[in-house]
Amino acid sequence: GGVGKTTLAVAVYNSIAGHFEASCFLENVRETSNKKGLQHLQSILLSKTVGEKKIKLTNWREGIPIIKHKLKQKKVLLILDDVDEHKHLQAIIGSPDWFGCGSRVIITTRNEHLLALHNVKITYKVRELNEKHALQLLTQKAFELEKEVDSSYNDILNRALIYASGLPLA
Repeated sequence: GGVGKTTLAVAVYNSIAGHFEASCFLENVRETSNKKGLQHLQSILLSKTVGEKKIKLTNWREGIPIIKHKLKQKKVLLILDDVDEHKHLQAIIGSPDWFGCGSRVIITTRNEHLLALHNVKITYKVRELNEKHALQLLTQKAFELEKEVDSSYNDILNRALIYASGLPLA
């Protein structure tokens, strides 16, 4: 956690969403699913992609055929953020034939096993920042500048970098 998966997903979404007929960013899938149920996430997906506002699903299995029917002809961009259970993937993206040609699904997760279990073919592992980039980000955010900082701050900056271990959120 804290390596920047969601931040990267937001940046990708914002830069390419306009190339799709429909797009949806489902943030905090784990938390939302636990609090409101998978059918709530399915309703958000249908609302954002096809304008279905009045769908009231009683359970997530009921939403599967509706998603398949409504989205199989659409070129969709869908981002699922913070997925931690296989049933999230089963309920929201099912299989590639649920969406039209050219569709893209991006999944952020801490559990690579889920991706393998769902037969995801292409993965990208977000890595921690190296020392140079970590220092650049820290000085940019802490001092609101991109040039070198006064050398009297070097000790505290180095301790902060060690503590954060390359995690941008830290």
